[in-house]
Amino acid sequence: MKLGLLLGYSGAKLSIPMDTVKHAETLGFDSVWTAEAYGSDAVTPAAWILAQTTKIKVGTAIMQMPARTPAMCAMTAMSLDQLSGGRFIVGLGASGPQVVEGWHGVPYGKPVTRTREYIQIMKEIFERKGPVTFDGKMYQMPYNGPGATGLGKPLKSILHGDPSIPIYTASITPAGVSASAEVADGVFPVWMSPEKYSVLEPSIDKGLEKSGRKKADFNVAPFVGVIMGDDLDGCRVFIKDFLALYIGGMGAKGKNFYTDYATRMGYGDAAEKIQDLYLAGKKEEARAAVPDALVDEVALVGPEARIRERAKDWNAASSRGEVDTMLLNCQQPEAMEILADCFL
Repeated sequence: MKLGLLLGYSGAKLSIPMDTVKHAETLGFDSVWTAEAYGSDAVTPAAWILAQTTKIKVGTAIMQMPARTPAMCAMTAMSLDQLSGGRFIVGLGASGPQVVEGWHGVPYGKPVTRTREYIQIMKEIFERKGPVTFDGKMYQMPYNGPGATGLGKPLKSILHGDPSIPIYTASITPAGVSASAEVADGVFPVWMSPEKYSVLEPSIDKGLEKSGRKKADFNVAPFVGVIMGDDLDGCRVFIKDFLALYIGGMGAKGKNFYTDYATRMGYGDAAEKIQDLYLAGKKEEARAAVPDALVDEVALVGPEARIRERAKDWNAASSRGEVDTMLLNCQQPEAMEILADCFL
């Protein structure tokens, strides 16, 4: 099992915990991951970290695709890849319509179609087989839509890219996971149970079949919350806050991917209750409605001995080839050390 460390995005002020990053590097963590919403971007912190480390890989979980053209994203990836000696990982996501249309001021469009086209264009740029042309539903190169001058010309990257730069996508919907398995190198489920790979398996198999690849060619790297402490219920609260926000508040009634995902995991009744409470403004009650069992499935919480015992289930999933990397949301150095001992 490989371990990654999630840093998230900034609050009102941007600071990067380099001591924690370097501690993860010393422990043997494979990667560290930056993020963006509508404050700090994901690329600047990634460059900052790469410049101050020597071994650990740095990825973006995620760069918002609608915020950048595929060519701009490819230019960024090639630049950071070369400057870091091959340590940059591209992590992409569609974000949501609230941010895409409200913040970036562009149409949300079709996220699965965007993902396929975006990655195809990036890979063509990396490969440099010739000037890039593309005629898709979301992207055209050269652009020939409204406002075009007609002067655009196909171009080939001046910088020589590495076609093996890994590209991951964030997805949990069946169509999104399938598209990821078809065109990307890995997927980030926002949470996952090590016993329920079957929730993702049909979509992954469908995408891999289209691409002609095998599971060994595709990585599953779920986000995993980690809270270590003697008060088990107190540790669960932090994870319940996160789950209640996503299951309850990330979308409208009948249009919440996370509610649907929790339902596919077997928590349909609880997911519906969480959403109803959250949308009614009853956030504390929504948090209380998150089942302990769901928290225990998708996170590592509680005393050290309990976390070590649960780590065995994640290692079993790794041995079955179902999970390749755990991306840990962990703020406790002592917990990082225990997990390194469990997995590395």
